[in-house]
Amino acid sequence: MITIAISTAVGAKRDRVWRALTDPQELVRWDERLVAAIDPTEGYPQVGRLMRWRYRLGTVPVVLEDHPLEVVPGERLRSQLGFGHLRFDGIWTLCDESQDGAARTRLALRMVASNAVPLVGGLLDRFGVREIAAQIADARLRQVQKWCESHP
Repeated sequence: MITIAISTAVGAKRDRVWRALTDPQELVRWDERLVAAIDPTEGYPQVGRLMRWRYRLGTVPVVLEDHPLEVVPGERLRSQLGFGHLRFDGIWTLCDESQDGAARTRLALRMVASNAVPLVGGLLDRFGVREIAAQIADARLRQVQKWCESHP
């Protein structure tokens, strides 16, 4: 298994960051790769309820399937994410990190994927899987940070 784990301090309260991660209308505004919900799910995220999104993987439009596996409001969101044969477990964790009276949240994202992914006529090896996972994790973390800090 390949694991990518990164974190950052977000200059916003934890409930603000949680809303950015769980409100479908906000998700499509800060995540440059998410285009729109295909079949919006009332009360997203809910364990066991599939959410499908129009998603861009580079310039390629794909369907991203989002299966929430664990939802602890304000603390942890674990989902299985997938497009095509590529599947990741994505785990967001949040904790307060206030200092000098300023609201700050430590936001971490851990992505876990298998070592290889079958493709038509070949195989995406662990280096390719790691590169894709790292790009997605880094971009999502930076985007949610920027969104929360500029839209209090």
